[in-house]
Amino acid sequence: MRTLIAGCGYVGAALGEFLARDGHAVWGIMRNAESLAGIQTISADVTRPETLSQLPIGLDAVVYAVGAGGYDEARYRAVYVDGVRNLLDALISQRQQPRRFVFVSSTGVYAQHSGEWVDETSPAEQTHFPGATLLAGERLAHSCAYPATVVRFGGIYGPGRTRLIDSVRDGSATVSTKQSYINLIHRDDCAGILHHVLASDAPQSLYLGVDNQPVDRRILLEWVAERICVAPPRVVENSESTRGARSNKRCNNARITAEGYSFRYPTFREGHGGLIG
Repeated sequence: MRTLIAGCGYVGAALGEFLARDGHAVWGIMRNAESLAGIQTISADVTRPETLSQLPIGLDAVVYAVGAGGYDEARYRAVYVDGVRNLLDALISQRQQPRRFVFVSSTGVYAQHSGEWVDETSPAEQTHFPGATLLAGERLAHSCAYPATVVRFGGIYGPGRTRLIDSVRDGSATVSTKQSYINLIHRDDCAGILHHVLASDAPQSLYLGVDNQPVDRRILLEWVAERICVAPPRVVENSESTRGARSNKRCNNARITAEGYSFRYPTFREGHGGLIG
């Protein structure tokens, strides 16, 4: 299989390594190309269509895993709307015929915030710019000329991404008096799910990429504190306007697990336990 990964960052590079180990030819688009194991990197920028004029020929699959690179509406639109359109236009103009286009999205597209369970059939009606922009990118993917699959990942953590653990260790972490569910997934399971989708003969159009156990943020951080032998985080009042309050939901991963995907890190305990040591 000849696969192009647009965005060889934290998840894209891990996916590329998985595919390369399986003997696939892998190319990766990066704004500043660097050497990556098993991946032939290409210096290009999806927000600059002129840099996409010479993609590898005969692509079988394309994965769009570009990170925004900043938390502002203009940047999100440039990457998740204009960038998607630019890459799709380049594929069409170069007469590429990939059998699968995969768009990496986020569970942040859901507006539910009262601890509800959500799955692939739940309405995604986020109006805040990050989720709303990702929904626009999803629509572009699903309306493109190629069979498309969207994967909505929860909060991604893993080697080098230990912000929650670090905040508990340095005492800056706080927890709310109100229950606030978060949905997590280890980087290796992000790559594993994308690999599963690419290997499937008939993947579905949408998957939730989260582990088996949504967890109250307070439970997670207190568990981390106990494991690293520090005081538990301070408890503070939580404002309904905060991003944490807006993201309070429980995501169900039954669709991907029903297809036989087995999580390397099925809950936060296995994943964070391995990072804590």
